[in-house]
Amino acid sequence: MRALTKLIKVNQPDLVLFVGEALVGNEAVDQLTKFNRALADFSESQQPRLIDGIVLTKFDTIDDKVGAAISMTYTTGQPIVFVGTGQTYSDLRNLNAKAVINTLLKA
Repeated sequence: MRALTKLIKVNQPDLVLFVGEALVGNEAVDQLTKFNRALADFSESQQPRLIDGIVLTKFDTIDDKVGAAISMTYTTGQPIVFVGTGQTYSDLRNLNAKAVINTLLKA
């Protein structure tokens, strides 16, 4: 994480994205929180660069674990930029918020 923090500081990317698997459910929230905390802890700046958004892979295979996606955005205040629904770049999609809400309300 020190190397990643240094990489962000030196290169000043337009976006810092957290990429995680949607299949792990609430564990993804824990991974995201630890990732963001490590970026803050290893930064030498008074205002560390944290994540700007989230990419969730394997989003097409989840069902009741979709609530973790909402928890991730709530915890960080950052949007889910893309969801992965396959194994190629063309399988990256924008998050369909209506579909997420419908899945949550089915329970």
